[in-house]
Amino acid sequence: MSSPEDPCYRLLTDYANGFMVSQVVFAACELGVFDVLAEAPGPLAVAAVAAGVGASSHAMERLLDACVSLKLLQVEMRGGEAFYGNTEMSRIYLSRVSPTSQCNMLLYMAKTTYHCWGRLAQAVREGKNQYLQTFGVPADELFSAIYRSEGERVQFMQALRELWSVDGRSVLTAFDLSLFPLVCDLGGDFFKDRLPEADLYILARILHDWADGRCSQLLERVYHSCKPGGGILVIESLLDEDRRGPLLTQLYSLNMLVQTEGQERTPSHYRALLSSAGFRDFQFKKTGLIYDAILARK
Repeated sequence: MSSPEDPCYRLLTDYANGFMVSQVVFAACELGVFDVLAEAPGPLAVAAVAAGVGASSHAMERLLDACVSLKLLQVEMRGGEAFYGNTEMSRIYLSRVSPTSQCNMLLYMAKTTYHCWGRLAQAVREGKNQYLQTFGVPADELFSAIYRSEGERVQFMQALRELWSVDGRSVLTAFDLSLFPLVCDLGGDFFKDRLPEADLYILARILHDWADGRCSQLLERVYHSCKPGGGILVIESLLDEDRRGPLLTQLYSLNMLVQTEGQERTPSHYRALLSSAGFRDFQFKKTGLIYDAILARK
């Protein structure tokens, strides 16, 4: 018979309650808890944190205690009263004054990604993203939900900057890029706008948004604009060839289902797409981190 001590049951409980953990992190970021603590000369009592962010003291105490258990905050007792401060994790990644802050990415996930994931079952039934049902935005307008307002557009741009402040070095140093003096970091409307001539085109977190046909269309445009001997650097989270992992990349691929028309892919899948566009000398490197690098030449 099963019991509460059964490790399988405990694991299931952890999985089922995982969304609560996400919301604790999102709420603390949205309220500015980590910023108030970063600006303080020392640890703060509950009342001071609550006043600093304009929140209820008794509710804030519950949030702060949950953050302590998640190692997002640390607590010390003085005369029977709790005083809270940031941990190394929150100082580095959750305080807006940190150069490696991930706050904007977390807030984007809270306001856009999280809502789409509430319709994952329907996305699996239909095989398409859930923007129309979630935000009233047609499914073929992938970025309209992200760019619902100028503020949200700016926040998403800041979120991508934050992401590469942590992950950028590992992918940009995966290969020797000194052979490519003129580099184009592809953005804008790359399906319509004229692409500038360059020695190297960087496509970071772009191809995973699109179905194979659209990827081929874009890669062919890049190939024709690329100088002879030039190359393309694709930065994506790569699935293992058997597609059995990594788990985070599998989850990202489900995220592509609920938010885009694309998917995460294996190295051989990207090789086929690049080869069909004319690129050769395919190489890939797993960085051991979230994002990996692919280099191919014209």
